[in-house]
Amino acid sequence: MKLSKHAKLHSRNDAGFTLIEVLISMFILTIGLLSLLGVLGLAVSATMASEEDGIAKQLAQDAFENIYTARDSANIDWPDVENTGAAGGIFVPGFQPINNAGNDGIIGTADDSGAGALALSLPGPDGITGTADDIPVPLTNFKRQISITDVNSGGSLVANLKTVTVTIQYTTPRSKFPKQYVLSGYISQYR
Repeated sequence: MKLSKHAKLHSRNDAGFTLIEVLISMFILTIGLLSLLGVLGLAVSATMASEEDGIAKQLAQDAFENIYTARDSANIDWPDVENTGAAGGIFVPGFQPINNAGNDGIIGTADDSGAGALALSLPGPDGITGTADDIPVPLTNFKRQISITDVNSGGSLVANLKTVTVTIQYTTPRSKFPKQYVLSGYISQYR
């Protein structure tokens, strides 16, 4: 008995997928899903690193503005705007832990070590900052250095101008090596 042309085509379409075809499609689907999972991991890591980058930027800006505020409010005299060891300076050189401002209210001075470590407060389950359920975030992976240098112009010292460089050094979960955020600018004797 001869099958018609239509019956031959119909019987070929009903055959379905072979086991090999199913295995190949599952393999391709698995590779695609694993790739997406890897991208998701990178995105989460980058988000965490960008949060720490933002914290470093804010810590540097706070220290820099604190020096200006101390100068403007006459809490310190112009000769005090130096690193310790220099002519009467009050700012501790080298990388220091991120501590609260000490009794003098100025960030980066010797009395900060007795003021305790600075911690950020994130809103707790109620979503409101400043309540009892806030979550403290310690800044133990951050260090700050305040470097104050004289300005030379054409080989001569500019007596009423200094360079302030605030460096925040920190680590991120994604990197084995410390990252740095550097903020540099000038401060003058005049308010």
